[in-house]
Order: sequence, then structure tokens, then C-alpha cells
Amino acid sequence: MMKNFSGSPLHSNNQTPNHIRDRNNKKYSLLCAIPLRFSLRGYGFCMATLFLFCFGSLFYQLNGGPPKILLDIRQYLGESTYLDDHGPPAPRVLPFPSQVVYNRVGKCGSRTVVILLRLLAEKHQFNLVSSDIHNKTRLTKHEQVDLMKNISNIPQPFLYTRHVHFLNFTRFRIEQPVYINIIRDPINRFLSNYFFRRFGDWRGEQNHLIRTPGMKDDERYLDINVCILENYPECSNPRVFYIIPYFCGQHPQCREPGVWALERAKQNVLENYLLVGILEELEDVLLLLERLLPHYFTGVLNIYKSPDYRKMGNMTGTVRKHTPTLEALQVLYHRMRYEYEFYNFIRDQFHLTKKKIGLKSVSQPPAYSPAFLRDLALRTPEPLDEDEELDTDLEDANSWLVHP
Repeated sequence: MMKNFSGSPLHSNNQTPNHIRDRNNKKYSLLCAIPLRFSLRGYGFCMATLFLFCFGSLFYQLNGGPPKILLDIRQYLGESTYLDDHGPPAPRVLPFPSQVVYNRVGKCGSRTVVILLRLLAEKHQFNLVSSDIHNKTRLTKHEQVDLMKNISNIPQPFLYTRHVHFLNFTRFRIEQPVYINIIRDPINRFLSNYFFRRFGDWRGEQNHLIRTPGMKDDERYLDINVCILENYPECSNPRVFYIIPYFCGQHPQCREPGVWALERAKQNVLENYLLVGILEELEDVLLLLERLLPHYFTGVLNIYKSPDYRKMGNMTGTVRKHTPTLEALQVLYHRMRYEYEFYNFIRDQFHLTKKKIGLKSVSQPPAYSPAFLRDLALRTPEPLDEDEELDTDLEDANSWLVHP
């Protein structure tokens, strides 16, 4: 006999359909409420997204571009196609250094190299921007930022060249370009500049009058030995402290002869310069540039050795240049002791680069022996002030002076 757990048989038969119908209605209502709840959340999310989109679009149009937060979101989420379709094209990503700055040092073969660069730019289709500003190497902070922004906006690949002391782009959160440069023996550079300011070069007999129109005849024809030995400002510090500031930078202390400026210049060379060559080995410099920056300098040696270029290059030589006396050289060498320490450092680094690349060439000896400077630092007092008299024991000096 089966037990009836649901009550009497008659009552059970009358209530079963309604009971089942009620249970089904409750389940249906519960199932309907769940999609309705999700639909309200989705609707709210869509409206919020639409509001943000409209607000962002309005902000974009009012300001002429997207707000910084949208750029940050774009960078976080990945590349977007909107700017590609509606804005300027994305910059090319080149497989080689495409931003090169040549902050050329005065009277270190820069005009020779610029002539080569003009021919190479036409051949290899890179943008060469050569500044005509020659007498403003030190800039204010505002001038530095403006110049660095102008340089970074040049279409790549580019090579920018100007007589200017080293600019630290990363200090102002601007992408740092690759630097190159060339220096030469400091005394030879000084002599070249001294006579160039007075008498120009072979390009024209009167071009020196254009460069220094206010120079009087007594200054123009001043004997260089008198200038050095009588401590004229042009032949004394800080005027002869010339090469190091190009690599030290824009800091005021970079213009003060001393160890601080020297060490900072060395550090900048190691960290920011692809190559610093020496003019005494110019062909090797050009060969290394061709190896390191082929998209700029391929074929540069062929151009440099061509007869047509030789004819143009010979016009840049300084006229009426002659060597001072041994006495004047001794005084000048001492005043330039930091310059020579930097020059020897660059020369060693240059030869090391040649060795790493496997370039075998005969390097020329320095014009003035490094031993000359070491002895000079021990035996010669500090540079004299302009109002002091020169008192040098020439017999003692000549006993250890090394004549080139």
C-alpha cells in the first residue's frame, strides 16, 4: 500500500494544475527580472561612454587637438588609427640615427666639412640645416629650449650644424640627437683663428674686413708674439679656453678654465657623441663617419679627393699665418694646458675607435708633445692676470722646451 504524502486523492487532483502554473509563473518572473537588471546596467554604461566621447570630442575641437589625458590613454591602450586617418602621418621609424647635430668648433675644419655635407645632402636626400649664426655659442635657458624644439621639429633624417656649445636635450625632456664633432691641436686652432680674424682666407682678399669691420689697424697688425707675451685679452684666458666649452655645455662654469669643465666635457663626449675626430687625421675621420653613419656619409672620401672639391677646399685656408717664437709658444701652451689634456683625451678615444672598427692607418704625431705639457705644469706658474708683468726665465724654459 502506497502512502499519500500530498493529502487526500480528491484534493490533490483539483489543485495540481494551478499549483504547477503558479510555480511556473514565479520562475518566469524571476528569469525576466535578471535580464532587465543587466539591461539597465548596460544602458547606463553605454550612456556614460557616449557622454565621455561627446565631452572629449568637444574638448578636442575647442583646443585644436586632443587633451593630454586622451593621449596618455592612447599610449596606454596602444596605437590608434584615428590620428593616422585624420591627423599628420606618424613619423618614420628609421633603422639608423636620424637626428644628428654637428656643433662645430670654430677653425677646426668645419667649413670644409660643411661643403662636403651640402654635396652629400643632395646625393643622399637628407635634410641639412646649417645655421648662419657664428657668434652666439652661449644661450639663455629660453634660447636653449627654443633652439632644441626647432631642431627636433626638422623632418628626419636631418643633420643640423651650428657653432654652439653642447645642448642637453634630455634635461628639457626632448629626445637627444646623436652628436658628432671635430677638433684640432689647440695652438694651431688659436693661430688659425688669430690670423683669420685679421686677414681672412683665400676666398677673397677683403672678407676679413667684412667679418671684423670695427678692428683698428693697430689691432689688426698686432704682432702675435706681443699679444701673447704682453698678455693681451685675445691671447689669454678665458679667451684661449675655447674648445672645452663646446663639449662641456651651457653651464656658466663650463667657461671657466679648470678641472670641472674638463671632466664634464669628457663625460659628455663619452655619453652623447658618436664620434669626435681630430683634424690632423681628417681622412680617417671621414672614413669613420662613412662607417658609422653610412646614410649620411657614403661616398664622402670620393668627393673629398675629387679635383673639383680640392679646388673649393683650398679656398678656406687662412692667409698670412705664421708660428710664434718658442718663448711665446711656451707661455701659450701653459695657458692651454686644460685644452691639451682634452685634446689628448679625444685623440686617444679616436684612435681607440679606429682600432675597434679595424681601420689601419698611419696616424700623425701631435704638433706639440704631451711631455711638453706635463713638464710645463710642474715648472710654470699659473697664468698671469692682465695687469701683471710677464716674468719668465727663458733659459730655464728653453732647457726643457720641446720644439715641434
